[in-house]
Amino acid sequence: MAGNSNLHISRAAKTDEFYTQLSTVEDELRHYREYFRGKVIFCNADDPAYGEDGYDHFGDGLGGYTSNFFRYFQLNFEKLEIKKLIATHYDPNKPTYKLELTERQDTNGEITRLDVVKTPLKQNGDFRSPECLELLHECDVIITNPPFSLMKEYLPLLVKSGKQFIVLGNTNHITLKEITGYFLNSQCWLGYVSGHFWFRVPDYYEIKDTDFKIDDSGQKWRRMGNCCWFTNIDIPKRHEKLDLFKKYSPEQYPVYDDFDAIECGTIKEIPLDYFGVIGVPITYMAYHCREQFEITDLVTPKFGGKLKYKRLFIKRVGNDAK
Repeated sequence: MAGNSNLHISRAAKTDEFYTQLSTVEDELRHYREYFRGKVIFCNADDPAYGEDGYDHFGDGLGGYTSNFFRYFQLNFEKLEIKKLIATHYDPNKPTYKLELTERQDTNGEITRLDVVKTPLKQNGDFRSPECLELLHECDVIITNPPFSLMKEYLPLLVKSGKQFIVLGNTNHITLKEITGYFLNSQCWLGYVSGHFWFRVPDYYEIKDTDFKIDDSGQKWRRMGNCCWFTNIDIPKRHEKLDLFKKYSPEQYPVYDDFDAIECGTIKEIPLDYFGVIGVPITYMAYHCREQFEITDLVTPKFGGKLKYKRLFIKRVGNDAK
């Protein structure tokens, strides 16, 4: 990365610094514990910021880490039985490094402690750099909160790598042309938790509206709406069918002006007895079950002579179809 590309990344980073709460990480990752056993986990957009909180998690004088992704695996390393944790981060102005967390065993194979190895990176830690791409080949699962402004590059890189991943995103990312196809082709889907999340942000962030706050310690926070987790791990949730109870009527479900489908404004109003194409909000992805519906398209239809919000178009499949 050079020249204007670095400038662009640097500016984007000014509004991409969101530090995820430990509770947010725990709420999602607790559903995947069986998938972590024996795996190498890579946080490739994650700055642990060694020692900032001053708490000695290991009892060996190494201090604590501000990244709650790193902290989650640090505190649960043995319980989850993971093989190794790797974290890298991007910084255009300062030297970057790789952190590795591994077990140290005695001659009898007993775990005596966890070792943290800090290794300087030769490049800037960008997830697209050759150095980080090499680490991508080494890992089994990628888990992090990537820069939202770079999601149209970040998610395709993960899908094409063939690795498993669990990463924070926004439902609006599904509408990006670089990403939509992965959801339509079942190469990516949503995890368990979605909604409005509060993130810790740096001091230079301006308090602009009600989605910002300052706590009693002076720490700034920002609330982000429509947050969700993107994954390609075949979790049980994606096979849970929606319970439908509304019945179809032409008066309640009008047809679009330019698309042969009915409009359904909320998930709970999807009719149980309609077997044509239905337009639903993109938030439907949090409830999608491929055994119940297929997603046929994502477009912005006209409704009442005006452009509607983008809609996912779904249709019954298998035993649920006529």
